[in-house]
Formats: sequence, C-alpha cells, structure tokens
Amino acid sequence: MKAEFTAIIEAAPEGGYWAVCAEIPGANGQGETVEETKNSLRQAIELILEDRLADMLRGLPEDAIRDKVVIG
Repeated sequence: MKAEFTAIIEAAPEGGYWAVCAEIPGANGQGETVEETKNSLRQAIELILEDRLADMLRGLPEDAIRDKVVIG
C-alpha cells in the first residue's frame, strides 16, 4: 500500500526529534535525526494500519466483498 501522510516533527527538549502523524491518531516516532524520526513514524503508521485491518477482518462474513478504494 502506498499513501502519503502528514508528519509533524519537532525538536525534543532532551535532544533529537519526535513526530506525530496528523491523520493517524496514536502514531508517533522519535529519533536522533529528522530522517530517523520519519522512519520511526513510518513504522508506527504501518503497525497501526496493519492492526486495524486485522481487527476489522476478524469475524468478517465469508461473503463480504473486499475491494480497494483509491484516494487522490
């Protein structure tokens, strides 16, 4: 899956950076560099989306239609 999300990155008072994703509540990352922080945030977003999908698919009827929706 390929998508774009908004990363809000700020310098951490103790050094390094922290980030949150505006579109995915609960997704956050941290790192020593901006790039490391973005990678940490990317991993958090992937884990949250994978978990939400797995949770939704549990108990889904076999005859349910599963398809893709493209945005943008």
